Amino acid sequence: MPLSALQRIDRKILERATLVGIVLEVALVVTSYFVPWVEVHVFQFGGMMIAAIAGYLYGMHSAKGWGASALAGAISGGTCGIIGLAVAGGRKEGPTGALIVGTLICILTGAVGGLFGQMAANMKKLI
Repeated sequence: MPLSALQRIDRKILERATLVGIVLEVALVVTSYFVPWVEVHVFQFGGMMIAAIAGYLYGMHSAKGWGASALAGAISGGTCGIIGLAVAGGRKEGPTGALIVGTLICILTGAVGGLFGQMAANMKKLI
């Protein structure tokens, strides 16, 4: 009986990718606090990109299959996204809906990053 995508997730790699994403998200929040230009022009896209990078890191290093990479990428991207948004929301007032929508966007971009990471792992096997 084949394993489901959830059972194929490598927890150690998932924790590492999520930790990298969390550190980068917090660094983005801190930078946006001191540099207003970053908050206006980089914050939203940067947060999505960091979530995608976290998913990519998982998919590239685990190579456990498309489903596992997308699911773990979504978990990693969503986790680092919600923590980054919570840290950003803790320093100023903002609508609660922004946390929900931002987290959902980070989940989506993390899943896409996981798929691209799996594609990179597949290409690495060919070379």
